[in-house]
Amino acid sequence: MGNRLPRIFIHTLDDDSLLSIFYFCQPAPLNVHDVERAPFLRKEPAKTWVCERWWYKLAQVCRRWRYLILASASYLRLSLLCTHGTPVTDMLTHSPCLPLIIDHLDSAGAEEQGIMLALQLRDRVRRIRLKVYFTDLQLQNLMEALDGEFPMLEYLYIIPLKRDNLGFILSNTFQAPRLRQLILYNPSGSILSPLLMIAVDLVALSLRNIHHNELRRLLSLLPRLETLDITQKRGYLLPIHDVETQMLDAPIITRVTLPHLCVFAFGGDAAYLEALLPGITAPLLERLEIWFFHKFHFSVPHLLQFMGAIENLRFSRAKFQFQRNGAFVEVHPYQGATMFNFSLVVRHKDFDLQLNSAAEIFYSLRMTFSTMEHLALEIQWRQRSWLSITIPTHTQWRELLRPFNNVKTLHVDVDDEFGGELSRSLLAEDGESAVETLPELEVLEYNAARRISGNVFDAFIDARNRAGRTVTLVTL
Repeated sequence: MGNRLPRIFIHTLDDDSLLSIFYFCQPAPLNVHDVERAPFLRKEPAKTWVCERWWYKLAQVCRRWRYLILASASYLRLSLLCTHGTPVTDMLTHSPCLPLIIDHLDSAGAEEQGIMLALQLRDRVRRIRLKVYFTDLQLQNLMEALDGEFPMLEYLYIIPLKRDNLGFILSNTFQAPRLRQLILYNPSGSILSPLLMIAVDLVALSLRNIHHNELRRLLSLLPRLETLDITQKRGYLLPIHDVETQMLDAPIITRVTLPHLCVFAFGGDAAYLEALLPGITAPLLERLEIWFFHKFHFSVPHLLQFMGAIENLRFSRAKFQFQRNGAFVEVHPYQGATMFNFSLVVRHKDFDLQLNSAAEIFYSLRMTFSTMEHLALEIQWRQRSWLSITIPTHTQWRELLRPFNNVKTLHVDVDDEFGGELSRSLLAEDGESAVETLPELEVLEYNAARRISGNVFDAFIDARNRAGRTVTLVTL
């Protein structure tokens, strides 16, 4: 043997040690801040829950392990997964009475029989996630199957993939007292209100295709909420005064405080957001994500007031990306931060509208972003698309840059076709100071690989040098 340690075989471990090892084999618990939100707010595809089968192979190693695992089912949070291709009837017949997870994403209603069979065991259902192509009859059967109490249900996600239906409607008798995460499509107020009054422990809420004038009152029922995602119905818009009137006609609540809210995501029209926010505070919010579908107007004083009352939001670095399908902005709290704490999307294919909208919004929020020190501008339009768009003027670029008076580093990742007007926007016009735009700028970075030449900025660099405010030009 020499100095080698003797071999220790795993079967010599006592039950408590084995159980501790099995406990650490569990998948990470559901993160309420990673709830499957609207597609425009998620860059990665929705994750499947096949990892919930983690204990299957361990239970097949030997009889001792199997007995130990099944005897500790509650401690190990064991579940049976009903998903694509699962022989649900055989599994339920030959498996222990463990909690059930029903998970079907982007599948056809052909697996309806397995779904309905699992739903009949409502006392065992722990999670439901259905994003399925339903016929009208299948959808009706599903609504009937979800009639009654689900005492173990923690997670509910239902989105019927059928363009010509009005969405999924829960029965008035549906109850889930342990519900913590809820994602619903086109929920009606008559169903949503009693449901939220019952689900007092709800920590994550996502409402798709909603247009509800009592939403503020409903949020007041959820003091433990940590993640909130609201998506307004696309193509269904009211004039601004109608939106505000409907909100004002709802029962008045002077103040709705969400003390635990960490993530708030909104997709829809600016007018609806402005009508929703008054009276709502979330002092500990860590991430705010906004997607504007349509342009009625971008005067957002209530959004400014809402953001001003948040204690944790800090802004240091912003990146603007202009693409064929919209303008995307991500703001980070400090250099090196991997997660943004504010994002904004203006969905439109017109470059002029993208640029003008971003400029209007950030000018309205200029007080909030006054501490920004690093700004990046990136245009991702392909070269062959240049003929189909209008090159922004230097005035438009200047309007975008105007709110960022504290920026010290400007990173430019554009082509020569756009760089010329962008450079002109940095120059002083008649009667202006040489440091009118980006007065605190110290470093200008540009990406030479994008066919932009450094001499595009020569006039600006010379003007700043003559004014005694040197700007360093850096080629990347």
